[in-house]
Amino acid sequence: MQVGERGFAALLAWARSLDRERVWALEDCRHVSGVLERFLIARGERVVRVSTRLMAGTRRASRERGKSDQIDATSVARAALAAGIPTLPTAALDGPELDLRLLVDHRERLVRMRTALNNTLQWNLHDLWPELKLPGSSLFYAKWSARIARRLARAEQTMRVRIARDQLRRLRELTQTINALETEIGELVGAIAPQLLDQPGVGALTAAKLVGEVAGAGRFASDAKLARAAGIAPIPASSGRTQRHRLDRGGNRQINAAIHRIAITRARCDQRTKHYIERKKAEGKTTRDAIRCLKRHIIREIWQLLRAPTQTRITPSLLLTS
Repeated sequence: MQVGERGFAALLAWARSLDRERVWALEDCRHVSGVLERFLIARGERVVRVSTRLMAGTRRASRERGKSDQIDATSVARAALAAGIPTLPTAALDGPELDLRLLVDHRERLVRMRTALNNTLQWNLHDLWPELKLPGSSLFYAKWSARIARRLARAEQTMRVRIARDQLRRLRELTQTINALETEIGELVGAIAPQLLDQPGVGALTAAKLVGEVAGAGRFASDAKLARAAGIAPIPASSGRTQRHRLDRGGNRQINAAIHRIAITRARCDQRTKHYIERKKAEGKTTRDAIRCLKRHIIREIWQLLRAPTQTRITPSLLLTS
């Protein structure tokens, strides 16, 4: 198939010529599959997303070795049928959730760039002045940054000093951009999902990550489906008389990490959550198991909040009673 509007149109015309009910199953490759996904949805087609976790199993079970477009297409179809079309999240046109996700991803890339630049600059400063003691993130703040800038300006302008001054200038620019992005993200998430910001343990960046990665709670028919997509629902691993579950290491790890941050913060600061964890430990669960149970409650809360109107508020204590 030719990639682009002409190729997509030819593919759609061929599918419609079959004169059958259609569901398009696309591997959730974000930027790679996004163009085709938007093309189909804009023309009234139903599109579901197949996670890479599901794809891994079908690829291993395939009798045909190697990799090609035909092999991948067959694996996507088999994975979608095995999982069940109604259980897969439905794709939708881009909205403010995508803008939020792009902003969050952009900020995270800049943070990684700043960390790498800061590490290099710290080594240069140590080479110049071994006695200088700087906290790891001190150069992100104006006080320390100005102090080091003055010291570099007074020093002999060797090549290492010149490079350090340039690195410090770029570090300042990155910090300003990151701070501006954080402000913009906070304003955007406050307009899209202010109900999340009222919950304990949920800051603007965590809320933005959840809104952007979930991309519409309506795509998931229940909180259990969202929990499964995020890798939070435990997987049955029973055998014979032994009844047990194991941790799901698949799913959307971005959502999983955001929920984990909320759980850890609540376990440290929220009194209701502390009582919940103590109750689970009294039942014989370890602290780690109690946190996993808590994450399952939190994902249910997040699903309800994202589906509810903006003015609706859900009391966390009501979600921790079971």
